[in-house]
Amino acid sequence: MLTRRTLLKATAATAAAGFAMPAFAAGARIKIGYVTPQSGPLSAFAQADKYMVGRFLEAAKALGLDVEVIVKDSQSNPNRAAEVAKELISRDEVNMILVASTPETTNPVCTVAEAEEVPVISSVAPWQPWFIGQQGNPLDPASWQPFDYVFHFFWGLEDNVSVFLKMWKSLDTNKQVGALWPNDGDGNAWASDVGMPQAAAKSGYKLSDPGRYQNLTDDFSAQINAFKQGNCEIMTGIPIPPDFTTFWTQAAQQGYKPKIVSIAKALLFPESVNALGELGHNLTAEIYWSPKFPFKSSLTGESCEELAAGFSTSAKRQWTQPVGFTHALFEVAADVLKRASDPTDSQALVEAISATSLDTVVGNIGWGKENVPPFARKNVAKTPLVGGQWRRQTDGSFDLVIVENANAPEIPLGGKLEALN
Repeated sequence: MLTRRTLLKATAATAAAGFAMPAFAAGARIKIGYVTPQSGPLSAFAQADKYMVGRFLEAAKALGLDVEVIVKDSQSNPNRAAEVAKELISRDEVNMILVASTPETTNPVCTVAEAEEVPVISSVAPWQPWFIGQQGNPLDPASWQPFDYVFHFFWGLEDNVSVFLKMWKSLDTNKQVGALWPNDGDGNAWASDVGMPQAAAKSGYKLSDPGRYQNLTDDFSAQINAFKQGNCEIMTGIPIPPDFTTFWTQAAQQGYKPKIVSIAKALLFPESVNALGELGHNLTAEIYWSPKFPFKSSLTGESCEELAAGFSTSAKRQWTQPVGFTHALFEVAADVLKRASDPTDSQALVEAISATSLDTVVGNIGWGKENVPPFARKNVAKTPLVGGQWRRQTDGSFDLVIVENANAPEIPLGGKLEALN
């Protein structure tokens, strides 16, 4: 396979043979590709893109970096994500790619870039479906291999499961859990041995799993009936935002009333909860970033609260969790560009990424730490995670309150967990 790297080597060999070939000039413009799901059912993840790209370009200019950011929309489609990654590499000739938001976006981009030997910084997908999902045989751990060009920072399934279990333990329930897992990268990971089942069983919880369903399903009667028959006082899952809206509305209509609902992914966004009205009150979710986090930006010096306020003023909408991680992606990119011996050279960028130790708005980011299993340590950096509960305010809006922080005590609590009914 003729990759970008082998092509550059061939070009260098041709130049050595006496042919006049252009060389990268000092201070040459650096091209960064940026891929997120700006349209389609995952578009809520990309709400901060425009604002954060603009802030990054302002900061880069102040740092003396001549940077161009080429933004691509994956359209919430894995095939499209792979296509735009190829465009960025072959047509736009980017030096580095940033990608975010669910394995359906991150994995195709990283797989293409790894094959073409182009550095990638990836985020906003649990590390297991990111790392394991790109292996040739995900079911055979002995065959898993580290990557050379792609790097990821986020938390893992073990962190999310732990946060959910700790929230559940604070309430008196029958420990019967209904599981709503879609047939996608996240759903299959959560339903696997590295996800929820084993951890829940060890803690004395029994799962009712009616099986995988297809995204954008319009009838969840089978799942609701299974949870009612199982007397599931706890309900969990990782649906996309429109699917949970459909499920929870139908659950109310069909009389399913658990004591606690903990939903990953779909309940990250205030719009998803606002759409439920009163049904959104006291639903719980993971919190991977909040204005209440005690961190600051390495790029602008802003606190998390200041960053959220700036986004809300500019976008005229409530802050959302991807604000922090979108900003952090560009924080890491700027730091890498400043430290790389040649920011237009793939190997120099990989060396700089690997050596990263940066305090950002989402916490410290650095690869090679012991809180990641050895097989993924080269490529995965973990960030803190806490648990939150959506509380309806007197004006009808919702506030996401931090109610569980045992795994990240440096992040302050904002209240205590309350049961749904």
